[in-house]
Amino acid sequence: MAVLVTGGAGYIGSHMVLNLTDAGETVVVLDNLVTGFDWAINERATFVEGSAADIELVQRIVQQYHITEIVHFAGSIVVPESVIDPLKYYGNNTATSRNLIEAAVKSGVKHFVFSSTAAVYGMTGLAPVVEETPLHPMSPYGRSKLMTEWMLADVAAAHPITFGVLRYFNVAGADPQGRSGQSTPMATHLIKVACQAALGQRPKMDIFGTDYETPDGTCVRDYIHVTDLIAAHALLLKHLRGGGASTTLNCAYGQGYSVRQVVETVKAVSGVDFRVDEGPRRPGDPASITATGEKVRNLLGWVPQHDELTEIVKSAYDWERHLMVRNR
Repeated sequence: MAVLVTGGAGYIGSHMVLNLTDAGETVVVLDNLVTGFDWAINERATFVEGSAADIELVQRIVQQYHITEIVHFAGSIVVPESVIDPLKYYGNNTATSRNLIEAAVKSGVKHFVFSSTAAVYGMTGLAPVVEETPLHPMSPYGRSKLMTEWMLADVAAAHPITFGVLRYFNVAGADPQGRSGQSTPMATHLIKVACQAALGQRPKMDIFGTDYETPDGTCVRDYIHVTDLIAAHALLLKHLRGGGASTTLNCAYGQGYSVRQVVETVKAVSGVDFRVDEGPRRPGDPASITATGEKVRNLLGWVPQHDELTEIVKSAYDWERHLMVRNR
């Protein structure tokens, strides 16, 4: 019995590999290294370089390593880029997922865990969302993920496979032991960008939109530590292995922070008053996205361990300092 982790050389996927290997699981990583890094893959896992869209390759991996579950992280994740280049997102996200699901069904994989997004909700107002909130994605990124959710539901109704979907909110932070973190040099994640500005790797950072109907006019998001997010994945996998029904869950703390609050926290943690410019809104950015997170807590018994914004920022800042030394 083994677990296949697609995108396991990337930010969130590499943390899943750490969680599984720490638990003694046999893990195979499939990644094309377009945005991931082979050095980010824990040495206890087996690495196969290739595309999750390659049906024959996935089938060979499943057969060779006796894969019983797939945890699917591979894909593109930048909302503004999806607006500019939607076909890239329908290719890398929707079409790749479709082929991966076909390979899973043909190979007899029992369980499939999918990395989805809060972007499936779209403009929700200021109230926290629940899983039953109407889905109105505002970007090709959100729609590409929602299409995969639909595919999984349809396939599970027709074939002997169960699935779990986790809709992420804003993932940030790094492994508490310093083994992995967000390593893409010019990633667009707010906390990473702010940390890089504090460390002088960027001349400044920008706030996109200051006229939203939020307490301070900037966007509000539910930031979740990557380690807590991955703990929810592990619990979801346990749920499916134990005969639990297919399910879709929000993964969030239920606490929103504005862009300004995040920037001020990074300044406090770093001790650096870096330059911040204010600009117009970006296409596809809702004013606020937060979630109660009640269902994932009640169904899986998920209890966050790293849900303080200062801790999230400090782990991200420490990882950026580590990368500066590593990349010299």
